[in-house]
Amino acid sequence: MTQKTGYHAFDFAELTAREAYKVMIGTIVPRPIAWVTTISTDGVVNAAPYSFFNCLSADPPILALGVENKPDKSLKDTAENIRMTDCFTVNIVDRANVEAMAVTAAGFAPGVDELEMAGLTAVPGDSVACPRIAEAPVAFECERYLGIAVSASREIILGRILRAHIREDIIDPATHYSDHAKLDALGRMGGNGYAGTLDYFDLPTPSAEAVLAARGV
Repeated sequence: MTQKTGYHAFDFAELTAREAYKVMIGTIVPRPIAWVTTISTDGVVNAAPYSFFNCLSADPPILALGVENKPDKSLKDTAENIRMTDCFTVNIVDRANVEAMAVTAAGFAPGVDELEMAGLTAVPGDSVACPRIAEAPVAFECERYLGIAVSASREIILGRILRAHIREDIIDPATHYSDHAKLDALGRMGGNGYAGTLDYFDLPTPSAEAVLAARGV
């Protein structure tokens, strides 16, 4: 017998920003991780992970980042660098790089090269001024498409993908299909949690006719 349970209802107008954040990150899971590399106008490389991230469009190819500002509402290095250089690179985090990714999330002072701190290698971009991470299995070089200041504390940045670098064993260049097991990407859960993508199954979308027939309609 299936146990029936009720629901807790949350009015977001009555939640603090922190409470809303906790509700969202604990239930909108797993979230892909954008391991973003940028470069300042002084040539200092910055790297930081963001899990308010996803792809929004293929035509044109658009990625979206949600970047929270510092407590004093000033821009983080990522947002400042993108605003000044109009470019960024999204590197995908796999299981092999999760500890290095965590190092780049540490609160280093401005001007510190997070890639160097994490023992990672910066590779010059082909289509953008900022580098990609050599150890990452996938990297998307992007130009800034649009920035949306949704509040004093957060900006949504849309980036148009100019070029992708995908490790040879992951993608078939003839079909453009990728092997999720070779990629072994990670996503964010709530709190300090992460989830892998190897818990995978196929489920074809049924036709409307098949659904109607199964229901005897």
